[in-house]
Amino acid sequence: MMRRLIAIVSRSLGVALAVAIALWAQTTVRSQAPPAVAALPPAWVLPPPTQPQAAQTVVVRAGRVFDPRSGTLQSNQIIVIRGDRIADVGPNAQIPAGARVLDLSRATVLPGLIDTHLHVMDGHPLIAPGGPGILPGTTGAATAAAQGLQYRELIALVNAQRDLTAGFTTVVDLMTHGGWYGTVDLRNAIDNGLVQGPRMQVAGPGIVSTNKASAAFPLLVDTPIANLGAQVANGPDAVRAAVREQAHYGVDWIKIYSTQEYHFEPNGTMVNTPTFTLEETQAIVNEAHRNGLKVACHAYGGEGLHNCITAGVDVPTHGVDLDDASVKMLLEKKLPLTSTMFDLSIDDAQEMRRWNNSRWRMMEKSFKKNAAAGVVQPFGSGAGLFAHGTQVDQFA
Repeated sequence: MMRRLIAIVSRSLGVALAVAIALWAQTTVRSQAPPAVAALPPAWVLPPPTQPQAAQTVVVRAGRVFDPRSGTLQSNQIIVIRGDRIADVGPNAQIPAGARVLDLSRATVLPGLIDTHLHVMDGHPLIAPGGPGILPGTTGAATAAAQGLQYRELIALVNAQRDLTAGFTTVVDLMTHGGWYGTVDLRNAIDNGLVQGPRMQVAGPGIVSTNKASAAFPLLVDTPIANLGAQVANGPDAVRAAVREQAHYGVDWIKIYSTQEYHFEPNGTMVNTPTFTLEETQAIVNEAHRNGLKVACHAYGGEGLHNCITAGVDVPTHGVDLDDASVKMLLEKKLPLTSTMFDLSIDDAQEMRRWNNSRWRMMEKSFKKNAAAGVVQPFGSGAGLFAHGTQVDQFA
C-alpha cells in the first residue's frame, strides 16, 4: 500500500514539474521573441462600432397639398420631413438650415396611399406584362407558386417595394396563397429597418372549410394546407384552433373565405355557397378578437356574406352580388366593405362569353349601390393577380 502511494505521489510531482518546465519555456521564448512577433495583435479584433447615420432633413415646396381630412387642396405649402417623420406642414413652415429642398411647386402632394387588399407573394415581377419569365426558356407560363418559399420571399419584397414606389406607404396583405407566413417575415424585416418597404399589416394562409373549391395544392409534403395555401378547418373548435395557430405565427389579420364556392346560372345569376356556418364564423371572429387580431372575409354575397356581417368581422371584402339586406346590415353594424376591381376585370371577357355576365360588372353595380347608401369603401385592389404598383390606376 505504501509503495502504491509513493508511486502516485511521484507521478503527480512529475506532472507538476513537467508543467512548470513548459510554462518556464514559454515565458523564455516570449521574452526572446523579436519585436515584430511580439507586436502582433490578438487573433480576434472587434470591428469598429457602426455609426448610425444622422437623420436627414428634407423640405418639400408643394404647389398644392391634398388634405384628406377636409377633402380640400391647400396651396403653396411647405412640408418639413425629419428622418422618416413629417415634422411640419404649412405655408409658413420654417426651413431648417442645411435641409435638402425639393421643388414640387407645380405638383400636387398628398399623404401616402393605403391599399387594404393585396397579395405581395403573388404576381411575379418577371412575368408581369412584357416580362421575360422566371426560368430560362419560359415565357411567363410558370407562376410564382411553383417556386420555393425563399424565392417567393424575394418576389414579395420586390412587389412590396413596387407598391411603395407607386405611393402606397401602407398595405394590408390578405393571404399568402401558398407562401405560408412569409408576409410576417417581410413585415418584420421592414419594421426592423433591414429592408425598405411600406408599412404592412398581414394575414397568413386563408382559412377555408372542406368544400368542392378546396383543390389540393402540393406546396409541401404531408401538410394540412390546401387551395393555394389555405388552411382547412371544420367546426367551431377546429376554426378556433386555426386562429390560435396563426396568432402564434404573428399575423395581424385572419382571412376567411365565406363564399369560396360560386357559379353562374345560365341566365347570368350568381349562386354563392356559404363556406362556414354562422356558428363557425362567430367562433373565428371571437377567437381572433380575443387574440387582438382583425378578421377579413372573402364573400361575394348571400348567406356567406350575411354570416360575416352578423358575426362582426372587421372588413367584409368584395360583395360582388350585393343585396339590399346586406347593405342595410353593413350600415347598421357600421362596417366598411372593400370592393376590389382590377383583379375581377381580368376574367371579364371570358365570363361574359360563358354567362353573359361577369363578376367585374356585378362589382361595379354593387360599388355604386354602396356609394349611394353611404357604406364606407376602403381602397383595395387585389394586386398580385395583376402587376403590383399599377393599382393606383384603379382610383379613376
